[in-house]
Amino acid sequence: MSKSIEVKPDLERKQEASLITPTDLRAEASRGIGGAMNAILADVFALYLKTKNFHWHLSGPHFRDYHLLLDEQGDQLFAMTDPIAERIRKIGGTTLRSIGHIARLQRVADNDAPYVEPEDMLAELREDSKALAARLREAHSVCEEYEDIATASLIEVWIDETERRTWFLFEAGRRGDSTGH
Repeated sequence: MSKSIEVKPDLERKQEASLITPTDLRAEASRGIGGAMNAILADVFALYLKTKNFHWHLSGPHFRDYHLLLDEQGDQLFAMTDPIAERIRKIGGTTLRSIGHIARLQRVADNDAPYVEPEDMLAELREDSKALAARLREAHSVCEEYEDIATASLIEVWIDETERRTWFLFEAGRRGDSTGH
C-alpha cells in the first residue's frame, strides 16, 4: 500500500516536469512572472465575460452604439488571453486550467445583477479597465525585476489597449449638454 502512495507523487512530479519549458530565466523568475501573469489572465477572462454579459443585456436608446462598443471591447479582451497564456508557458510556467482556477485568481468583481442601467455598465467597465491597467503596470514591474523584456513588451501594448478601452468607455458614458456635446 505504501508503495502506491510513493508512486503517485513521483508520477505527478514527472508529469509536472514535462510541462516545464526550458528558459534562461531562473525558476524564481518563472514563478514570479507566471504568478503575476496568471492573475492578469484571470482578470482578463473575468472582464471579458462581464463585458459580454453587459453586451448581451443592454437596453435603452443607445443600444446599438453601446452594443457594438462592448462587442468590440470583448473581442479585444479575448484576443489577449492566448498570448498571455502562451507567454506563461514560454517562460516555463503553467497557466489556468478551469473556470474555478479563474475564480480563485480573479480580482475583477462579477456582476450577476438581473438588470444594470447602461450608464452603470459603462462606468463599471471603465473602472475595471482602469484597475486592469494598474495591475498590468504591476506585472510589468515584476518583469523588469527579472529582466523579462519580451513579457514586458507585450504588457506595454496591453496597457495601451486597455487605456484606449477606458477612454472610449469614459467618452461613451458622458452626459451631453443641450448642444449634444
